[in-house]
Amino acid sequence: MSHEDVEVLIVGAGQAGIAMSEHLTRAGIPHLVLERDRIAERWRSWRWDSLVANGPAWHDRFPGLEFDMDPDAFAGKEQVADYLVAYAETVGAPIRTGVEVTAVHRHAGRPGFRVDTSDGTFDARYVVAATGPFQRPVIPEVVPADAGIAQIHSSEYRNPDQLPAGAVLVVGAGSSGVQIAEELREAGREVFLAVGPHDRPPRRYRGRDFCWWLGVLGKWDMAAPPLGAEHVTIAVSGARGGRTVDFRALAATGVTLLGRAGAYEDGVLSIAPDLRANILAGDADYLSVLDEADAYVLRNGLDLPEEPEAHEIGADPEALTHPILSLDLAAAGVTSIVWATGFGLDYSWLHIDPAAFDEKGRPRHQRGVSVEPGIYFLGLPWQSRRGSSFLWGVWHDARYIADQIGIQRGYAAYAATAAHVRPELASTGIA
Repeated sequence: MSHEDVEVLIVGAGQAGIAMSEHLTRAGIPHLVLERDRIAERWRSWRWDSLVANGPAWHDRFPGLEFDMDPDAFAGKEQVADYLVAYAETVGAPIRTGVEVTAVHRHAGRPGFRVDTSDGTFDARYVVAATGPFQRPVIPEVVPADAGIAQIHSSEYRNPDQLPAGAVLVVGAGSSGVQIAEELREAGREVFLAVGPHDRPPRRYRGRDFCWWLGVLGKWDMAAPPLGAEHVTIAVSGARGGRTVDFRALAATGVTLLGRAGAYEDGVLSIAPDLRANILAGDADYLSVLDEADAYVLRNGLDLPEEPEAHEIGADPEALTHPILSLDLAAAGVTSIVWATGFGLDYSWLHIDPAAFDEKGRPRHQRGVSVEPGIYFLGLPWQSRRGSSFLWGVWHDARYIADQIGIQRGYAAYAATAAHVRPELASTGIA
């Protein structure tokens, strides 16, 4: 097996790894990016056929390259993947594909790490884990595998024809769950949608996209989620040209809304009595953004068209006034479940101090700088701000990490040369 030395090794060639490479190149720091599949593979193979980005092309991009499309349109998954490939070529990212990193161990008695891969070993002074937030699909252990119900995670869903005939239960009403439920209903399926706590911003308001509003209102720069809202999803969609998610309108199309899925026993799924509370909290979030936007327009004297109808909330559907508290899957004709329940992190390949992770396996870090010296993380949700997991957000986080690596390189260079420059200090330990 081969062996190579590299100063900075980046694991992952998705949006995080590419952004990291650009900033290290600008700083003149030697590095290599390893990717076990293709560049931006998760965009190609972990997304359903009709998926589009949740932000418009003018917003969800890196600063150095625009999408070749209408800036107000929403890029499809293949367009995003092609964009990232083009960007990697533009910045000359040194990416080696088809190489899987299997283990990272700290050297004993000297700086850096030994990195084991499917193509040999590397000695790296610094390691950047740029594997992003979508590492391990999470399917709650609720419905047994032998229950006779087909179960897949949203990352495995491709299109309605993939699922067996019959009704579908979609669990999770963030961006993925809502889009999948809507697509299934339009394909003629009977659909049940379990709705948990969520934020529900307007897709557009007064002629501007919600990405613009969250920017000028300072919401993308929130350093941490509000207390108790750590797991609240954002119900927003760029599908079909981009529309505000409206659960009442979704119910009017025939989608049956449910509260959060609970325990399963003898073919019956218990449903939490929280649907109304979740919908009303989402409404409150939606209306608060409108109110803040109106105040911003007034304060800055902007000439943006008023939209009084946007403040109107429709009548409650039957599901809110008479909530379903249990669902007999067989009686309801449910033959499949799509779990749009998010992802977990998997850093099992990082064999470093266990204290570098919390009890849930999440990195302990400050803006991506690990408590384990020489290790960095990039692409985490809320890494430095609310926008960290978006293309533009990860680009800014990568710049910060490149700066931190540069600072540590400076200290390392001084330690290596100080004894030579001032030999009288070598025996004192001052150098």
